[in-house]
Amino acid sequence: MAALMNGFGSLQCKAMVHVGKGHMQASGMAFFSPNNGCAQHISSIPHFICAKAVSASQQRMRHKVGSIRASAASCLQDVTTKYFDFVVIGSGVAGLRYALEVSKYGSVAIITKAEPHESNTNYAQGGVSAVLCPSDSVESHMQDTIIAGAYLCDEETVRVVCTEGPERVKELIAMGASFDHGEDGRLHLAREGGHSHNRIVHSADMTGREIGRALLEAVDNDDNISLFGHHFAIDLLTCQSNGQIYCYGVDSLDTETQKAVRFISKVTLLASGGVGHIYPTTTNPLVATGDGIAMSHRAQAVISNMEFVQFHPTALSDEGLPIKPATRRENAFLITEAVRGDGGILYNQSMERFMPLYDDRAELAPRDVVARSIDDQLKKRGEKYVLLDISHRPREKVLAHFPNIAAECLRHGLDITRQPIPVIPAAHYMCGGVRAGLQGETNVKGLYVAGEVACTGLHGANRLASNSLLEALVFARRAVQPSIDHMVDADVKPSFATKWARPMLSVSLRDSILSDIIVKTKQVRMELQSIMWEYVGIVRSTNRLKHAEWKISDLESEWVEFLFKRGWKPTMVGVETCEMRNLFCCAKLVVKSALARHESRGLHFTEDFPYLEESKRKPTVIFPTHIQELTWSSKPLQKQLQCK
Repeated sequence: MAALMNGFGSLQCKAMVHVGKGHMQASGMAFFSPNNGCAQHISSIPHFICAKAVSASQQRMRHKVGSIRASAASCLQDVTTKYFDFVVIGSGVAGLRYALEVSKYGSVAIITKAEPHESNTNYAQGGVSAVLCPSDSVESHMQDTIIAGAYLCDEETVRVVCTEGPERVKELIAMGASFDHGEDGRLHLAREGGHSHNRIVHSADMTGREIGRALLEAVDNDDNISLFGHHFAIDLLTCQSNGQIYCYGVDSLDTETQKAVRFISKVTLLASGGVGHIYPTTTNPLVATGDGIAMSHRAQAVISNMEFVQFHPTALSDEGLPIKPATRRENAFLITEAVRGDGGILYNQSMERFMPLYDDRAELAPRDVVARSIDDQLKKRGEKYVLLDISHRPREKVLAHFPNIAAECLRHGLDITRQPIPVIPAAHYMCGGVRAGLQGETNVKGLYVAGEVACTGLHGANRLASNSLLEALVFARRAVQPSIDHMVDADVKPSFATKWARPMLSVSLRDSILSDIIVKTKQVRMELQSIMWEYVGIVRSTNRLKHAEWKISDLESEWVEFLFKRGWKPTMVGVETCEMRNLFCCAKLVVKSALARHESRGLHFTEDFPYLEESKRKPTVIFPTHIQELTWSSKPLQKQLQCK
């Protein structure tokens, strides 16, 4: 059921929840007390593990050698089950920042799908927006955020984020993150589309990479944090008691050993990023397949505002480069908003400036306006890209502000100080996600969310440039205290490890069958992406959305039948098939939400309802559904259990 609802305040939807529905990984330990050996009862020790029993020098080498295997060997009850006070899913800015705080109170596992640095954070070019200039104000930042969000933002959330943002940036600097400074020695504050002031803290055009570096370095030096690379999160471990859903960790697949690994925890934070790869062209890395949102939906978490997919207006168009890349990119190369903020001008291929025809703010209009304008130009003129020109600016400033962009373009024969950059819109950011309160809490007890996977109400119908890293930092910090409180009160028994059936590995299938399944799944993935771009893109209509709904349903049914006829079981796991389940799940949530909104607001523009309607100024909310109504991609691998 998708519906428009008022506000973000209440997350306790009990009456609406329908039951039945180059890095080596570290090793987790079973319940362990340094004084008494292997503890038999969780109540006898304050935390799941005592990571400080491991020497600091060992911990600092965690990325390279796996930190706690030797010290824990005598206490390991099951190498495929690991116990922690806190489990963090995702190694972007939200997950890392949260882990560094809660590690002061207990043991922490960070599980990440690929290498620790491979997240949307690493690809964030622009920066972090924060009020750090005397001429700026929290009220101005709030106003810019709300206007960009088409007045769908939750005002209380906006005030919290804009007020707490400056302190979060100062914390990053104290942790060693290096940002650009002007000639006067003060932070260089850039301006981007939708902002009325210069307030973007940045590190050239590689801000996310620098923040990630500083946070990962701090994680390396934290004795209570264990980092598990190449662990693909499959499904959350949940049970029900008196109408309330509780989360006790997650099942994962170690993609290097091909073993299923169960993480039992008192608190779980989802910081797993977005859904970019439901579309064929996206600025997101390959890991962005909507895993967190899909897992949460299967765990009966409330989902909100999934129709608001932000298409960044300016991704590099390989079609327009003098030297084409030898192979197709896995993800589109982003041309940051800051290029337009620094004076970049958009032209069609006849070198006619077009943005003033669409909006008085021209190139500094919010992203949804610019993306639709470019889309309109491409369709009207039958062209494949437009041009973004920054060559009129001083060469030394262009190279200083955008060294990464300049180097990437030069690799393909284009000098951005002399020539315009070919650009096209690409799927970039999910403004919706798992519905969260002001402390990152969800309607599932013990489950918190932060970053792109969450829908906090900050972005409304369209995200303001550089508000994403800001939101991740603020909500990662706000989720800490309630997480600690929940951890202290949580009643988790060692027997929980055997409560849920184990995922099945596909080792029983012949190699030829597995190969056929992988080939078919890749084909289906491309077909799904094509459907989403064709029918659920920048400009939509009710008819096209319904066609997408039918086509996705048929495609999923065909794929599932293909798998099951070849011996695949409903509880079997493999990276390709699990990602495909998640992509199907998220694509259907986007379409369902889009069909529920009978107006055009922000990123959701539909030809059938082309105007804003004040009566529709409410979030779209998808509540849990009866299990009988769900397809395979929307069902958890495990049956819903009673907490005992």
